[in-house]
Amino acid sequence: MDILVTGASGYIGGRLIPELLAAGHRVRAASRHPDGLTRFDWYDEVDTVRADLSDPSSLAEAVAGVEIIYYLVHSMGDGTGTGFEDAESDAAMNLADAAAAAGASRIIYLSGMHPPDRDLADLSQHMRSRERVARILLDSPVPAVVLRAATVIGSGSASFEIIRHLTERLPVMVAPRWINNRIEPISVRDVLHYLVHAADADSLEGVNDQFDIGCGQTYRFSDLLRIYGRIRGLRRLIAAVPVPLPMDQLSGGWIGLVTPVPRSLAVPLAQSMAEDAVTTDGHRIRDVLPDPPGGLADYPTAVRRALQREATGEVPTSWDRSWQSADVGGELPTDPDWSGETVYTDSREARTTATVEQVWQVVESIGGRNGWYSTPLLWNVRGIMDRLVGGPGLGGRRDPRHLAAGDRVDWWRVERIDRPTLLVLRAEMKVSGQAWLILRVDRYEADEGTTTVYRQDAVFLPRGLRGRAYWWVVAPFHAAVFPLMKRNIIAAAAAE
Repeated sequence: MDILVTGASGYIGGRLIPELLAAGHRVRAASRHPDGLTRFDWYDEVDTVRADLSDPSSLAEAVAGVEIIYYLVHSMGDGTGTGFEDAESDAAMNLADAAAAAGASRIIYLSGMHPPDRDLADLSQHMRSRERVARILLDSPVPAVVLRAATVIGSGSASFEIIRHLTERLPVMVAPRWINNRIEPISVRDVLHYLVHAADADSLEGVNDQFDIGCGQTYRFSDLLRIYGRIRGLRRLIAAVPVPLPMDQLSGGWIGLVTPVPRSLAVPLAQSMAEDAVTTDGHRIRDVLPDPPGGLADYPTAVRRALQREATGEVPTSWDRSWQSADVGGELPTDPDWSGETVYTDSREARTTATVEQVWQVVESIGGRNGWYSTPLLWNVRGIMDRLVGGPGLGGRRDPRHLAAGDRVDWWRVERIDRPTLLVLRAEMKVSGQAWLILRVDRYEADEGTTTVYRQDAVFLPRGLRGRAYWWVVAPFHAAVFPLMKRNIIAAAAAE
């Protein structure tokens, strides 16, 4: 079957495509930035096409000849305005019109879950936008299957990262009353099961309807935090208090400060938490699609799977898709164009008997939960300072072991990666200038044998007097962290 996946680079889309390929389908992956899809293992197995859902003229090629269309594009907005709602509605109408013109047989949309008795105007902006898109697709000439899910739990999901970081960083938590709202999470593995089977199920022929999908068990949001804490061996005290303040904004801002998830994503998620999100249709999905093999995974099982995936395997997609708009592949600070500019550097070098591969394994795993192999307190303080002024702070990373060009690594961006010899990270922190951290690993041939040389260079191109002052203000920080970072990376490599 010929299938189009919109939002192919997203958290769900990037994981759905290999499942569709394994099921024997022919897949066309649509993205506004198709060059960015080269980072995925499945890139050579699909047809890629540039498509911007806000531009109807770009959709004809994308939908030509396909039978099934997955609509997996979401604009989270920042929870402060309605512009993104109109943009999402326009995009849905553009896609529906293009699908009808191309003769597609089905549109499959992954939506959000909310109380069914709530008026559209009473929903949060985030959930209202999802519902408007669902209604547009259901009212279109092409039959639509809408799957409504609450919190998706899996390695790299925004909801999982919020739960994880709130629990691990806050032993005592005072939260708004929505902490006791009811929620029915679902494992990302089970979401993918339903999405894949929705493509070719004969039972869905001509069906134009929406179905709730969940794990079959209801929790309080506070339960999600406590259960995660028990699995990780952490005891946490959580209390809910009534506060007569705009808690969606305050909660979203707090989540954005404590977790890697930025405020622009945390606020709409906090808004959706203010509403119960449980299945209410009696699990009607079972009438048209089979349950996953072995049954639906409960929340503890989904958490354990997510942690195991991070510890033992790759994390193919994550909530962070900001790499799509990153200017990757620009000039590096070693290029001739920098000649004549003021460039500050902090260079460190060490030799070790560890192999290049052993050192590289440590280098590529740097940042995120693995840390920076130096003083965690200083890095955390710097990350909080950056968050307070609107920067990414210690924003985590997609995969604990592997990197690709464009990946975020806390407040850095992977500018270039040449395994196993070069990693160039460009800073995205709020600073007056441009900064890079360049990590190199090379073999060194000498009379006494072959050794490995590790070199790290912090490079800063200041902008104006403030930039120059910044470099000297943070010089004590560099003097404390960079020598220790060098020594600990070498020690960790030798221990491999």
